[in-house]
Amino acid sequence: MGGSCMSSAFAPSTVTLSLNLSLLVLQQAGRNPSLATLNKYWTPRTSKLNFDDFCEILKHEKKTENTELMRAFKKMDMNNDGYITHSELEQALTTRGEKMSTEEVNAIFLLADVNKDGKLDYAEFCRLLVSTAERCQAAALERLEADAKLKVQNFGSQSYSPPKNSVSSTSSAQVAATQPQPPETSDTAFRKDSRSSSRPSSARSRRSSLANSITMTSSSAKSSKTPEPADLQEWHHSFMKGCFFLEVDGSISSLQYQLHVPETTNVYLTIQPLSLSHRPDKSSPWMTVDTALFMTSVGDTKEDSTLVHFTESKDKEKYVWKGELSAGTYYLLPFTSGCRLKKRSKKSLSNKTVELVYKTDTGELDLTRELREALTDIFEVIDLDGNGLLSLEEYNFFELRTSGEKCDKDAWAVCKENFDMRKNQLTRQGFMELNLMEATEKDGDAADLWVTLEAMGYNRMLELVEACPFQIDVHSEGTQLSLQPLSMESGPKLLNQALQKSIMAKTGAKALRGQENILIYTYRGEHRISSLIANKTNQKVTVHVNNEQSRNCSSSRGISVFAVEVPARTKMMCQHVLPISDKQDWTYNCVETILTYT
Repeated sequence: MGGSCMSSAFAPSTVTLSLNLSLLVLQQAGRNPSLATLNKYWTPRTSKLNFDDFCEILKHEKKTENTELMRAFKKMDMNNDGYITHSELEQALTTRGEKMSTEEVNAIFLLADVNKDGKLDYAEFCRLLVSTAERCQAAALERLEADAKLKVQNFGSQSYSPPKNSVSSTSSAQVAATQPQPPETSDTAFRKDSRSSSRPSSARSRRSSLANSITMTSSSAKSSKTPEPADLQEWHHSFMKGCFFLEVDGSISSLQYQLHVPETTNVYLTIQPLSLSHRPDKSSPWMTVDTALFMTSVGDTKEDSTLVHFTESKDKEKYVWKGELSAGTYYLLPFTSGCRLKKRSKKSLSNKTVELVYKTDTGELDLTRELREALTDIFEVIDLDGNGLLSLEEYNFFELRTSGEKCDKDAWAVCKENFDMRKNQLTRQGFMELNLMEATEKDGDAADLWVTLEAMGYNRMLELVEACPFQIDVHSEGTQLSLQPLSMESGPKLLNQALQKSIMAKTGAKALRGQENILIYTYRGEHRISSLIANKTNQKVTVHVNNEQSRNCSSSRGISVFAVEVPARTKMMCQHVLPISDKQDWTYNCVETILTYT
């Protein structure tokens, strides 16, 4: 993607591009897109492209190569003599593709006819065109090298990394862009031996920086600050299951829960990943995913709630809160940082696809053993109360996840007539029968089954890679509590508000130097570090974040250097950081800097 950061040199103070400017900068980046091609990315709803959008186009559009140009010119060379006449060029450019005017063709021919003999030596012209493009890129690199501040332009996921060789060489004309590392595993380490820091070096930027360095001991050396009550077995117990799901855009979603406390009582609250392994000697791969519960009060409206508590302590795989809870109704909002639950690169996966259905010796369709095991696990995840049966409410959480539609009472009655049910609830056998019916109705076509499986976090090898099942346990000393699952449209917003409030309540703000209205909150928990940016100014700011000096750390951003755009009068989460290895000490070393342009 050699032209991506090079192109930023042409408009150093511009974050967004218009349609015409996008076309021009793409050409400067060595591409040759037609307007029809650009319209694939520039839809009727598009008013401008940001830097990430521009980089995405560069990924998909190949650079114009000499061989490609030669192939196009040879089609115009009717007598195959290596030359193109003015009339041949005019015929091609005014009648095909995006048609040019005669005046435009004349201008091109005047420049290209270097021998002034009325003929175009297109082999020489192609070499001239390619070498000119390379010189343009080299000149842009020299400009980038001269302006250290441009090296750290990073809007979203793209950042500049200087080439190892001299910019005068042909190979160095290609600018390397630091991409988000493919999260094949969550243990993506920060770069440890960066040869050049991405920290802005202008005097103004130095004054607007803030450095945080925190050394954390390994969790194996810690004991929980919230020990389990000695008489916990005598307390009342309620539990509910759930699952974190990775969405297409990389966000993480889950159900929310409502807890009703009839009278003031002591409570021991935990959340932890739920193992689905059928082998006691093999742990489920998501068991290292961090979890948390944020508890908010229920106000008159769903928007009117305040943070009450959150699970700040950790005991092995459990995340814990213990204390007295007043009578009332509360929302329980599950959370995971995203450091260890990330999208996996498709390149890391095998091309093998597991078979879902097969024909028996009698010619009937049946589900394969692998699919039955996956459906058994799915049943266990959506059986939220763990009673071995699916209620209509539980089944509808599954339906909304996989199809976006609910099953009404009439359809549920039809299910009762056709599939195994008990107490008006679907059994595990009935759930298998329902999925077999879907495959049978499609005459063995597994497309709908794959839609269901992928929505539940499975890949084509039937590995659960984009989901993390969990279980919430609530123990109460004095009275039985009521715990119910919810699906709220305002759930993500409430969780974000609770997360921000938890950070601000536990740590003080530090202003960037010279920017008293740009504040950084850095929360240091027992097992997690989280940072929040508060922009109290009346204009949008871009904060550059550099974690390159951190050790044994994994960021929710997936990369060590990135930037966060914070709208005016807004607070925004910056990142969450966990250790890659819980058995080793880890150092969080972060430099936050305001990006400015001069």
